Amino acid sequence: MKAIEYLVRDRLSTLGLDHIAELTHFAATSEDINSASYALTVKRAVEEVWLPALDTVIAKLRELAVEHADAAMLSRTHGQPATPSTMGKELAVFAWRLERVRAQIAGSEYLAKFSGATGTWSAHLAAEPDADWPTIAREYIEGLGLGFNILTTQIESHDWQVELYDRVRHAGGILHNLATDIWTYISLGYFAQIPVAGATGSSTMPHKINPIRFENAEANLEISGALLASLGQTLVTSRLQRDLTDSTTQRNIGVAFGHSLLALDNLRRGLNAISLSRDVLLADLDVNWEVLAEAIQTVIRAEVVAGRSTITDPYALLKELTRGHRVGAADLAEFVQGLEIGDAAKQRLLALTPATYTGIAERLAR
Repeated sequence: MKAIEYLVRDRLSTLGLDHIAELTHFAATSEDINSASYALTVKRAVEEVWLPALDTVIAKLRELAVEHADAAMLSRTHGQPATPSTMGKELAVFAWRLERVRAQIAGSEYLAKFSGATGTWSAHLAAEPDADWPTIAREYIEGLGLGFNILTTQIESHDWQVELYDRVRHAGGILHNLATDIWTYISLGYFAQIPVAGATGSSTMPHKINPIRFENAEANLEISGALLASLGQTLVTSRLQRDLTDSTTQRNIGVAFGHSLLALDNLRRGLNAISLSRDVLLADLDVNWEVLAEAIQTVIRAEVVAGRSTITDPYALLKELTRGHRVGAADLAEFVQGLEIGDAAKQRLLALTPATYTGIAERLAR
């Protein structure tokens, strides 16, 4: 900071402004300069670079969600076959989550101080006791487009940074979840990767197209998240009126955002290079008719309440039929035909297939 001060004084002298040279760094501490500098650079980085990169991923997810809104797929809760959804609805979940956190990040505060060695304006008042220094400082900082922190120690307390980095890390966690889910869908054959001319998969297996975009995104998000967590943990504390741990830590802000940007770029490119294999989704559904057990036992419960059935413990009844067993369409149809339930409910169940048992998933996606 002193080197910059001397540079500014030298430039003033060169311009024939020696008479105001002593106002360079007047009554200021280095943190008065640094807090504004960091707030400006981080604000510009987030608003002009990072958020637009996130927006491209969200926009692609929204596009895919609508495109695949009606693409029925087998869900896998705990990795096991479960109530079907649609691929569009599952992708919409990620867009929905990211948009919520994005709004929080976009609404972030960026604060700076300008109150001297220990935040008391002591030197200012000693030099010019009649000036309204807090108002002068506020007007200056707010004139830079930043928020003004009036109550600080020698440093601006960095709480806005902790809040911001926690939110960016949260967004990174959602993006990490997206990367691992898409990777898994590719491994299941739900998505096919579009070959890129000139690209190599495995160095020894020519047939392979490895999901490297999602793997790279995953790793970069882990590094970014670790750095952002460390920033938040360190910056929230300052010994008494000042220590330098924050200065060392803040040198890694750009590294944390850099790894996050690499991840966003990989996700954008990866999402643009996959194609949904609807035939694989339907084939998977067709060998998992047992997922309709939920629908059948729930309909029976409703029929019992309506007085159209006297079946007791329908859950146990369906558990005996389906748990640990492969049950086909014919098996379930025969079972439903023998149920003591109303005819309308019975016909509704007989018409149901795993591919149509998706509730309002399509509407949710759209």
